[in-house]
Amino acid sequence: MKKSATLFLFILTWIIIGIGFYFLNRNSAEEASTTSRVTSKHGDMSNRADFVNAAQLVTPAVVHIRTASGLGSGVIIAADGYIATNNHVIENAEAITVILPDRREFQAKLVGRDPNTDLALLKINVNKLPTVKLGNSDEVLVGEWVLAVGYPFSLSTTATAGIVSAKGRNIGIIEASQQAAAEQASGAIESFIQTDAAINPGNSGGALVNTRGELIGINAAIASMTGSYAGYAFAIPVNLAKKILDDFKEFGEVRRGILGVSFPSPSIEDQFLKQQGIKPGSVNGVFITDIQGGSAAAAAGLKAGDIIQKIDGQQIYSSSEFSERIARRRPGDEVKLTYLRNGKAQNTTAKLKAEDRSPDLAASQSLNEMYEKLGARFTPLSPALKQRLQLNAGVVVTEVSRNGVFGQLGIPPGTIIVYINGAEILSPNDIETALIEAGRSRIQILAIAPDGSKVAFNFSFGA
Repeated sequence: MKKSATLFLFILTWIIIGIGFYFLNRNSAEEASTTSRVTSKHGDMSNRADFVNAAQLVTPAVVHIRTASGLGSGVIIAADGYIATNNHVIENAEAITVILPDRREFQAKLVGRDPNTDLALLKINVNKLPTVKLGNSDEVLVGEWVLAVGYPFSLSTTATAGIVSAKGRNIGIIEASQQAAAEQASGAIESFIQTDAAINPGNSGGALVNTRGELIGINAAIASMTGSYAGYAFAIPVNLAKKILDDFKEFGEVRRGILGVSFPSPSIEDQFLKQQGIKPGSVNGVFITDIQGGSAAAAAGLKAGDIIQKIDGQQIYSSSEFSERIARRRPGDEVKLTYLRNGKAQNTTAKLKAEDRSPDLAASQSLNEMYEKLGARFTPLSPALKQRLQLNAGVVVTEVSRNGVFGQLGIPPGTIIVYINGAEILSPNDIETALIEAGRSRIQILAIAPDGSKVAFNFSFGA
């Protein structure tokens, strides 16, 4: 009897322990399920914590910029008062006011501005300011979370989140603004980081940061039919911005190293390659259409038809990326280039030259030399043809060389050139004037094809 009682107590004890484990496991499962539902409803909490940390790091160093005719944002990049912003935020401003997040106001001095990259550097007389740590835009990945911080619609500091949706974007906005302002420049550099973080008027010049709070870009533009946010925004890569801003601090101007090559502008790159019988997808690099005499490229042995694939060992996929990489360099810098010629990869080193800003040098080129580069000959439009086509301006392309720019673009004889960069072409001399004024910036030709259709051609004399 005693043994039976002991056995009964032993079995009862294990039953009680088993019931306890059942309810313990059930409660744990319910808690896990609840946690799972919270995570799926509100997102990954660790990412949310990263957003909070990034916002706390960057917002004290993003400022509001006010001018007589506009509003924008800026990023404090040095504790002694240096502030990065967009050129278009402060362009033509007689006075620039910087408002800190703590509402203190300062009159800013313009240190330097560059229409080609849409960057500007300001200075205010104050010390011990919070700054944004500079990141590395080359390491930014498509799909990476980012925060945009600025002052949209003159609201106080505003942070929005999104992902990097593309890199190396060229949207033509800097070139368009240069033409609108009739500002001659050495060539617009556009290789934007594209993001879907909400950016609106007033965000220009603000910060684009990663989840570590590191600056990866300066917000510059939006893609919109209305002027407000519509899904895509664009930022200047910080690796390019750093070089430009350092030039401002050291020299008060941009000092850009020039390689001396020409290539199709991004908007017609694919079209150009097809005209050459090349499948665009087969070209991993930048197709060189021309080498400038006496340039760094000429000294390095590059030739028209070469495809530059790498700069200092880094693969180049587009002319936008290529232009940006070269624009980061100064005169005298050496760059290692890998290029494809006749299907074989070769290597060379080019020592970049200083940008020659003397208009006398460009003007000294004879008309014949200019035509030789274009590979074309022209004649004035006859009064009868003007009347028949109802044109006030225009010259006729009479000859086209296969190796010239016109031949490479597929412009046939009989084409009537009406405008170059918005300027009416009344005579062959006007073509020379328009090309000299354009320099290395994008050149747009509006013309009438031999079949009577209106066409547009774009090209650049390069980096």
